[in-house]
Amino acid sequence: MKNFALIGAAGYIAPRHMKAIRETGNRLIAALDPSDSVGIIDSYFPEASFFTEFERFDRHIEKLRRQGDDQRIHYVSIASPNYLHDAHIRFALRVGADAVCEKPVVLNPWNIEALEVLEKEYGNRVFTILQLRLHPAILALKQKIDGDRSSHVYDVDLTYVTARGRWYAYSWKGDEGKSGGVATNIGVHFFDMLSWIFGRVRENVVHFKSADRAAGFLRLDRAAVRWYLSLNREDLPAAAQAGNQKTFRCVTIDGAVLEFSEGFADLHTSSYGNILSGGGYGLAENKPAIDIIYAIRKAFPDPRRDPQHPLLTALLGR
Repeated sequence: MKNFALIGAAGYIAPRHMKAIRETGNRLIAALDPSDSVGIIDSYFPEASFFTEFERFDRHIEKLRRQGDDQRIHYVSIASPNYLHDAHIRFALRVGADAVCEKPVVLNPWNIEALEVLEKEYGNRVFTILQLRLHPAILALKQKIDGDRSSHVYDVDLTYVTARGRWYAYSWKGDEGKSGGVATNIGVHFFDMLSWIFGRVRENVVHFKSADRAAGFLRLDRAAVRWYLSLNREDLPAAAQAGNQKTFRCVTIDGAVLEFSEGFADLHTSSYGNILSGGGYGLAENKPAIDIIYAIRKAFPDPRRDPQHPLLTALLGR
């Protein structure tokens, strides 16, 4: 049984980490969040120590470290805002723990390089939750593409719309410096999935970028990808809006829909199980996606570069 600490216990994704820790037979010893709206802890680890101040949390973790292997923290799970991931990973390594970090692991490529140096210095690892790599439908697609020895370049369309309310713009997620913007905050998993399956980036063009939408084109080794990401309810299909559906995701490959709308509930638990059994995805596996989102964030949009994606075409025509 391993001891975990959790940073970001009040966040949306934190319950999935708590569930994964419990379902893999481990225990949450301490949790941190500036917000004290963390009653969800009662459903998983009511005996966990809770802190709203980092300094007191730090002191507690250090005290446990000095009490031997049975008491020390073995893993620090990180579900804090994106811009804090780098600092919280560094904290985990300093206290002798491995880090298990939500996406994106960092916002900038050079942050990964610095963390790789610290891994070697402290002798601990940094793992990330890249749960789409564990989804059965995506694993099957990966096997299919790997088995295709032809020179065929696949035609891919990615559309992901997840409606958000006014609160989003006033939270850290609406601040590009803290979240990385739309392409980072809701797109990083998809960019990781696509580059994992279809290979290296050959071209990265941004057609449109705003606070609530982004669109562009990626040319990968084995795919030409048109992508569109949106937080705007107007971009949901009419049927989804009529049914009060908040999210629409669609990936087509050579015109065929990749169906992976189900099977997400247990992917965090699968990710934890993979890490605890000696697997897991480390810093090196994150580099392609971090390079993609960084380039998108810094790009100057060029709508003239044959956008093609129907939602983008409609948007630019408005």
